[in-house]
Amino acid sequence: MTIIHPVNSMRKLKGYLKPYLLWCALAPLLMVVEVFMDLLQPTLMASIVDQGLMKNDQAHIITTGLSMLGVALIGLLGGAGCTLFSSIASQNFGNDLRIRLFEHIQSFSNRNLDRIKTGSLITRITNDVVQLQTFVQMILRSFVRSPLLLVGSLVMAIRISPKLTLILLVSVPLLFILLYVLIKLSFPLFAKMQVKLDGVNTVLQENLSGIRVIKAFVRSEQEQRRFNAANREYTRTAIKAIRLMALNMPIMTLILNASIVAVLWFGGLQHWNGELAVGELIAFINYVTQLLMSMVMLSNTLTFVSRAKVSADRVNEVLETADDIVDLPDAGQDVIHFGRIEFNHVSFAYDDADENLVLEDISFVAKPGETVAILGATGAGKSTLVSLIPRLYEATSGSIKIDGTDVRGISLDHLRTRIGFVMQQTILFSGTIRDNIRYGRPEAGDEDVQQAAVRAEADSFIRGFPDGYDTLLGQRGINLSGGQKQRLSIARALLIQPMILILDDSTSALDATTELRIRQQLKEQMRSSTNIIIAQRVSSVIDADRILILENGRIVAQGTHLELMQSSEIYQDILQSQLKGEEETYVQPQS
Repeated sequence: MTIIHPVNSMRKLKGYLKPYLLWCALAPLLMVVEVFMDLLQPTLMASIVDQGLMKNDQAHIITTGLSMLGVALIGLLGGAGCTLFSSIASQNFGNDLRIRLFEHIQSFSNRNLDRIKTGSLITRITNDVVQLQTFVQMILRSFVRSPLLLVGSLVMAIRISPKLTLILLVSVPLLFILLYVLIKLSFPLFAKMQVKLDGVNTVLQENLSGIRVIKAFVRSEQEQRRFNAANREYTRTAIKAIRLMALNMPIMTLILNASIVAVLWFGGLQHWNGELAVGELIAFINYVTQLLMSMVMLSNTLTFVSRAKVSADRVNEVLETADDIVDLPDAGQDVIHFGRIEFNHVSFAYDDADENLVLEDISFVAKPGETVAILGATGAGKSTLVSLIPRLYEATSGSIKIDGTDVRGISLDHLRTRIGFVMQQTILFSGTIRDNIRYGRPEAGDEDVQQAAVRAEADSFIRGFPDGYDTLLGQRGINLSGGQKQRLSIARALLIQPMILILDDSTSALDATTELRIRQQLKEQMRSSTNIIIAQRVSSVIDADRILILENGRIVAQGTHLELMQSSEIYQDILQSQLKGEEETYVQPQS
C-alpha cells in the first residue's frame, strides 16, 4: 500500500533519531495524556447535562465543571510537552542529517558531482531535509494523536450506543477509501514537484554565479525567460498537487456533516423512545465528531507523507551514493618523499561505459626539480589529465605512480596534502585575504603567509589595501581583479610547500611582465618540486624542461622548446600564431 512507503524510506534514516530517543519517547507519552483528557471531556459534559442540569443539581454542575477545567489543564500540559519534545527531536534530527549530507558531499569525486547537479544537492540539503523534519514531528505528534483519538472515540461511542455506532460503518470506510486514493494519486505529483524545484534552484544558482557575465552580454531578459520557464513548470506541477489535495477537506467535511446529521436523526429517535439520555446523545455526537475529525487530521497528515517519501528517497540517494574514489585498506600514509610522477599508458573516459576516451594512452615521467608543461587546444584534455594526479577523477585504465607507488595505493589525505593545485577556475572564499592564503595550512604564521604572497607577486597589491592582509573579500573574491585572484590562488598553493605543484592555466589573467616574475620566483623557490604547468600561451612554458603537446586526448609531441621547434609542426604552428613582436622580450628561455 502506498502510504507505508515513507516509513520504509525513513527506516534508513532512523539512526539520526537515536541520540534523541528520550525526547522521541516522551513526546508520544505526553500526547497519550492529551488524548486521554480529550476523551474524558464528552463524558464529563454528559454527566453535567444528565446529572446536573436535568436534576437541577448545582453542586454536581460545579464539581464536574471544575473537573473539566482540571482535565483540560492536564491535556494542555500534555499537548504542550509533546510539541516541545517532538520539536527538539525533529529539529536536532534535521540538524544532524544536514551535517551528514554536507560531510558526505565533501567526499564526492568529480564524477559523483557530475551526476548529481549542484542545484539538486542544494534542494536536497535544504528543502528535502525540512520536509523530513516536519515528517518526524508529525510521527511523534499527529501520527500518535489521530489514531489514538480515532480508536478511543470509537470505543467510547460504542459504550454509549452500539446501535448508533453502526452509522460509522458507512462513513469510516468511505473516508479510508478517499484517503487511499488521494495518497496514491498525489505521490507522483510530489515527486515531480521536487524535480521541478531542482530545476528552479539550478537556474537560480547559475544566474547568481554568472550575474556579471549576464549583465556584460545584456542577457538579463533571456535569463529571466529561462527562470520563468523553470518556475512556471514548478508552479504548474505544484498547483496540480495542491488542487488534488484541495479535494480532501470538502469531501471529508461533507462526510463528517452527513454523519452528524444521521446521528442526530437516529439519536433523536432513540431519545424519543427513552433509549438514550440527552447528555449521552451530546457526548455521542462529540465522540463521533472527534472520530471523524481525527480521520480528517490523519488524511491531512498522510497527504504530507507523500512529500516526505519523495524527500526521503532523494536524501537516501545522496547518502547511498558511494564515492568511487576511496582509500584502500592498506593505503600508504607516508610514501611521497620526492614527487616523481609517472604516467603509464593512462586512458580516461567520464563514463566507464563510454567508448569515447577523453585521454588515450598517456605516458610520460615528471621528475623532481623538473617543470613539465602541457599545451593543447581547448578540449584537448589538459585539465582532465592533471586532475588524475590527486585522484579528483580515477583513470579508466593504465597507472599513475608517485615515487613508485600507484596513486590508488596512497591515502587520499596524504596524496592531496603533498600536491599544490591551482585550478583553472579561481575559487576564493568569504573572509580575509590572510585566511584565503592559509586555507590549506590554517596553522601557518603571518611570516609564512607573507612569504607565499611575495613569491606569487601578490604582496604588493595586498599591502595597497587599507587593511592589508586583513582585507575582507566579498563573495568569490568579487572585490579583486582576475589577476589578483589568480595570484592569491598561487600563494595559497605555495604556502603548503608542496612536493608537486600543478598550475592549470593559472596565469591567464596576468600581464607578461608579472607572469615572468612569477616564473622566476617559482624556478627559484620550487627547484626541488615537480612542477606541472598548463597554459594557453607558449610564453608561459617556453623555459620548461619538457613540453607535452596534447591533441584529442593523446600526446602527439614532447620535448624542450628547441627540440619541438625542430621536430613538431603543431608546436611551430602554435608558436607562430601566438608570438608577437611585443612579447618576444618575455618569451626567451630563461638561463
